[in-house]
Amino acid sequence: MIGATILTAFNDNAAITYLSTLVPNFSPTLKYAVVAGAVTGGGLTVIANAPNPAGQSILKKYFKDGISPLGLTKAALIPTVIMFLCLAFLDF
Repeated sequence: MIGATILTAFNDNAAITYLSTLVPNFSPTLKYAVVAGAVTGGGLTVIANAPNPAGQSILKKYFKDGISPLGLTKAALIPTVIMFLCLAFLDF
């Protein structure tokens, strides 16, 4: 799950989840971990989640120098950790 969360910050989360389906003999627990990690890390970067570029285009007028990738990561870090902990430790 940690690996999928980190990878999602650099790749599209759909690619990560699709590539995980190609791994033979993946247990349901590992499938959950990959999907949960991909969903959790989606907000860490603009490229990882389709709504992020839409939000960036709407909000760019409020940021003088544009939206900083580092600033976006800093802002998304705490919600990402909270979501990670919820998906990792709560039993659904």
